[in-house]
Amino acid sequence: MKNVFLFLAAVLMPFGVFAGPSKPFNMSIAPDIAIYGRTTTIEGVTLSIWGENPQTSLALGIVNGCTGDSAGLNAGLLVNYADHYKGVQWAPVNYTQHDSVGWDNGFINYTEKMMSGLLTGVVNVSAQLKGVQFGFINYVDTTDDGVQIGIINIIRSNRDWFGDLSSGLAPVMIFVNWGM
Repeated sequence: MKNVFLFLAAVLMPFGVFAGPSKPFNMSIAPDIAIYGRTTTIEGVTLSIWGENPQTSLALGIVNGCTGDSAGLNAGLLVNYADHYKGVQWAPVNYTQHDSVGWDNGFINYTEKMMSGLLTGVVNVSAQLKGVQFGFINYVDTTDDGVQIGIINIIRSNRDWFGDLSSGLAPVMIFVNWGM
């Protein structure tokens, strides 16, 4: 299969498609079995079974990995994972190691640091939230500008049960919860 990738690269090279430090197109079976390795930035389209690159692109695949500061649209059949991501991530599981800005939509959405934007899924988890979580179970450690809409909504930093209605309802609420 790597021969197919090399053949495509050889055919497209005379047209200048692969010139410059970033590349407009990548195909991969795995991060190390690809037209371009995992350190090459892709600015265009990525098609993969399992791909992993820094990118500003449309990524279509089964498992999409984005390293560094990446942006675009990630549409995965199983998993999208990223270091820092700006844009839209759609897969059954979306995981961002640091910050995510945009819209994550899937069965499980997990952001280890700050999520700014919209999380829609069955289970939404983030350390910090500036935006909206819409799902069955929503969890966030802290939020100053966040709203949760779902069956179970948990904002860990809301310590007082109805202590100050203007800054938060409670640590756990049904239907809606917020921090301000």
